[in-house]
Amino acid sequence: MAYLDNAATTPLHPEALAAMLPFLTDRFGNPSGVHAVARDARAAIEEARDTVAAGLGARPGEVVFTGGGTEADNLAIIGVHARRGGTVVCAASEHHAVLHSCQALGGRLVPVDADGRIDLDALAATLDDSVSVVSVMLANNEVGTVQPLAEVRAVVAEHAPRAVLHTDAVQAFPWLDVATLAAPADLVAVSAHKFGGPKGVGALVVRDGVDVAPVVHGGGQERDRRSGTHNVAGIAGMAAAVRATVAARDETVARVRRLRDRLADGLQAGVPGTSETGDRATKVAGNCHLRFDGVESEALLILLDEAGVCASAGSACASGAMEPSHVLTAMGIEAADALSSIRLSLGPTTTDDDVDLVLKVLPDAVARLRR
Repeated sequence: MAYLDNAATTPLHPEALAAMLPFLTDRFGNPSGVHAVARDARAAIEEARDTVAAGLGARPGEVVFTGGGTEADNLAIIGVHARRGGTVVCAASEHHAVLHSCQALGGRLVPVDADGRIDLDALAATLDDSVSVVSVMLANNEVGTVQPLAEVRAVVAEHAPRAVLHTDAVQAFPWLDVATLAAPADLVAVSAHKFGGPKGVGALVVRDGVDVAPVVHGGGQERDRRSGTHNVAGIAGMAAAVRATVAARDETVARVRRLRDRLADGLQAGVPGTSETGDRATKVAGNCHLRFDGVESEALLILLDEAGVCASAGSACASGAMEPSHVLTAMGIEAADALSSIRLSLGPTTTDDDVDLVLKVLPDAVARLRR
């Protein structure tokens, strides 16, 4: 099997599993208690917080552990809006966790160009003194486009100086130096299972001086910013995945970029009517997003699955009917083209054999569907 759906989730890193096991067995304490077993769990969380903070370029006290990237995005946008009011602005190609939060608050959307990069002039025109939150993701979850966050920060500072900048860095962390590239942001969201950690745990960096209202109420954990008993095992696993990812990132990026380029070039050479979505030079290394003329992506994915290739569509199924991806629509791609797209997302465990399998079976699958 060739697993090429790493943008959806990644295999659990062995170091993450090893870090989690003690807290699923002997070290089972609730970190909110005062006795020795509870203090042991609490110490593990604070050690993990130090590790995650270092990986994100933050102070430990700025890290809020959450139940994942979606919750972190919601806490950032809804939490700041609850404190400040005003208007929320986001790019039209954001993940639904951001897009739907923005829309629920009556926010404004900013267009992106044909490569998925935010239109900075349109952003400037959208901003005014009423804007309290601007959200622009560091790397797109569907097409992999990396946004110019420093330039976004400059536009926000000029046209909406009281606004805070949030970035969804969920897809960026495996590939980019988030500690540096997300430094312009006031709020940074990540999710552990996108870089070898467990599902159900994430983090939001809340820079000093930024106030967020909780969206989950209860016992006041995480300095009253996110209540609920900590997922100690998950947090320990996330920290281990952060360490492993940062240590291997440069080597992984170089190796996976080579594999991605071989895959994208090979499919475009071997399958007539194939188009690559976006500018490869501005994408994360693991993203290969392609469109195949005259082919329905869902049918293609079924054939690929039967041949042992795991991939995903560039469109989502809503109410039983295929609808074009909002990301591709925002990039100006016609509905028929959007519905013929697939995302092949590589990761640290991807091998040359995986690429060879896709290059072997995908052309035949496309040919069958075009008959």
